[in-house]
Amino acid sequence: MLRSWFRRCCAALVVCCTVLMVLVPNAWASLQDDRFDGNIFALYAGNGSLVPPRVSLATSIKQQKPALLLYYLDDSSDCKKFVATYSQLQAGYGKAADFIPVNADTITPHTGTPTDESYYYDGRVPQFVIIDQSGEIAMNTVGQTPYEDIDDRLRQIYDLLPREESAPLRRRYVNEVNIEVAPD
Repeated sequence: MLRSWFRRCCAALVVCCTVLMVLVPNAWASLQDDRFDGNIFALYAGNGSLVPPRVSLATSIKQQKPALLLYYLDDSSDCKKFVATYSQLQAGYGKAADFIPVNADTITPHTGTPTDESYYYDGRVPQFVIIDQSGEIAMNTVGQTPYEDIDDRLRQIYDLLPREESAPLRRRYVNEVNIEVAPD
């Protein structure tokens, strides 16, 4: 009697586990879909230290330091693809500029003052904005912006040598998501 009851319990447990495995959707993180997978900076850029930002835009402007704003959503495939570029920029300019990622779900477009992050948001993601040392917009793009375009603009802001006159850079693939830009 006890063995029969034990077998029935085991069979019921196997059936329940099988049903759960079939009915529960996959939880795999994917760069190609608009599902929420978690913090995209940690998952796709390998840099969870960007969120939350270390300073506000008001502080950055007060210190006369350029700010790189990124308006993003954790469940946007375009944002998932762009965060690797944003993280690359931090590797080269992290000490000279303030990186301020802003979750677009938390703000209303065009509210506040020019020292408030929500002031520059236009309702689309990923939106990338560079505010220079004087508090003026130096770059404002939406979508996938190449690293080189952003780097060229930052070189102008910091009065660095143009790309053509500096050491050539090449792309080195770290994995299927992250690319490292390094000198030859």
